[in-house]
Amino acid sequence: MLIKINNLKKTYKMGEVNVEALGGVSFQIEEQEFVAIIGPSGSGKSTLMHILGCLDQPTAGNYFLDNEDVSRVSDDKLAEIRNKKIGFVFQQFNLLPKATILQNVSVPLIYAGVRGRRKQQHLAEKALQMVGLGDRMNHRPNEVSGGQRQRVAIARALINNPSLILADEPTGNLDSKTGKEIMKIFHQLNKEGHTIIMVTHNQEIANQAQRVIQIRDGLIQRDEVIA
Repeated sequence: MLIKINNLKKTYKMGEVNVEALGGVSFQIEEQEFVAIIGPSGSGKSTLMHILGCLDQPTAGNYFLDNEDVSRVSDDKLAEIRNKKIGFVFQQFNLLPKATILQNVSVPLIYAGVRGRRKQQHLAEKALQMVGLGDRMNHRPNEVSGGQRQRVAIARALINNPSLILADEPTGNLDSKTGKEIMKIFHQLNKEGHTIIMVTHNQEIANQAQRVIQIRDGLIQRDEVIA
């Protein structure tokens, strides 16, 4: 088992008002699953993703990642877990505009303490070849298409061989044709053994996962395997 969530709650204080984003969520995710978390704006799905990505911590409950309870660890420990165990793919790509594609993909290696420019370059080249961008390494993000920028983001997410890939609306800024191409990459990565959790508001995209967890008002409404 890769992930175990037990009665997870998250409350934000807005002035003198407490806003409950998650009201007690529990589920498990096995290694090599492809799971979509879906819900409307304000449902709590983004809060849940931030906790799964070790970008935030719950108010109550437990989150076990690789059998380690990461619910109450220090900020430094959370940063270490993010660098070594989690790869992120964002809707806005979050690429460095002045850096080359190769340099963008290499960034997580620096934070993970991988030394040697030659080694970093080799690993980044390998990741880019996996997503079909071996011939675009020296381009900058504004010199390639939106779909190619998302491929760069996926390569960057893969670079440290993480236990978990978290994708936040990965097709949200893409046309339908390009979105299908990106989903094919995720399916291929899943077949190769990667665990993927994808957050989306798009039911059609969610149904392409193996399993769908639907959230509304901070609670799980539905959790089912897609045939």
